[in-house]
Amino acid sequence: MTTPPLRKDAARNWEQIVAVARDLVDAGVPLQLNDVARRVGMGVGTVYRHFPTTEALLETVATRSLELLVAHGEQALDDDDPWRALAGFLARTIEAQVTDASLSAVTAAPTDALPYTTELKRTLWSVGGRLLDRARAAGVVRADLTSADLVPLMCGIAYAATVHGSVGDAVARTDTAQRYLTALLEGLHTG
Repeated sequence: MTTPPLRKDAARNWEQIVAVARDLVDAGVPLQLNDVARRVGMGVGTVYRHFPTTEALLETVATRSLELLVAHGEQALDDDDPWRALAGFLARTIEAQVTDASLSAVTAAPTDALPYTTELKRTLWSVGGRLLDRARAAGVVRADLTSADLVPLMCGIAYAATVHGSVGDAVARTDTAQRYLTALLEGLHTG
């Protein structure tokens, strides 16, 4: 069942709320719905009607990054070179993690507020697993690496790049993360 489209004013309010939330997340400010309402200049009831919890708002902020990662992973499945497909997917994943502050929190959450987030995460893990399975079947990645290993490894790299990269400098964090990922991939590659 699909939901009816929002009225123009409601759609505009939704977009303003998400834009302010994105700015707060990017600035490292914890989301609080009352704070978002104040910054947007609308009643808190309006914000709560669109987003009943901060988790729902944070997941909405992360949705575009999750959609892009899923799309990239699905394209990577079409690549004839299993190693290049896996390495490219992991590189894109790391870049997203260190440039979108909402992504790590949403992907690490044990439960989701929105069914669409659950669907996106499930698809993302599935695509990553299939890319790894292809690389393992081709003999180009260590046989003992499992899909359950990918998430903590990627989170570890993103965390290390955030802690040790230049604070506030997304380019430096991305470069650091890519360097760490390259070192990890060299250790995993068997070819």
